Amino acid sequence: MSQQVDETKRRVVTTFEEVHESTVAIASAAERSITILTPDLEPRLYEQDDFLEAIKRLVLARSYSRVRVLVTDPARAVRTGNLFVGLARRLSTYIEIRNLREDYRGKMNDAFIIADEKAVLYRSDGRACEGLMGTVEPLIARKHLDAFEQPWQDSVFRHRRRAEHA
Repeated sequence: MSQQVDETKRRVVTTFEEVHESTVAIASAAERSITILTPDLEPRLYEQDDFLEAIKRLVLARSYSRVRVLVTDPARAVRTGNLFVGLARRLSTYIEIRNLREDYRGKMNDAFIIADEKAVLYRSDGRACEGLMGTVEPLIARKHLDAFEQPWQDSVFRHRRRAEHA
């Protein structure tokens, strides 16, 4: 009989390849949710086939799954387009992308991907590759999810706010 061991596999990542591998591993391990804080939808990470396939598998396999993405500096993603945005449009019931409200910009410079409130890849500088990845890190995940929640709530698209107040 196999037993699941709730022991983290923690490692420091220092190269883009390690960040990419960790991002895909975390997305692939998700069973319910993925939360992402990213500077600009980082196309080298989030437009790759292996990442997009992991997201599709998650949302198409589970009707209750949810992917939330908060973009801290959306100018580049808007200017260049993004395959992940296209996927989010097609699967909008499951994937939601929000642009960080302007009064938060400059205050949130980190980046992370969190799966199921436990697996985390955290980078203190969202434009750099150095970070920490852990597969069973509920306390660290909760810390970052708590910091994410208010900016997420405050960053609802303007057109939705207008519609709600009309």
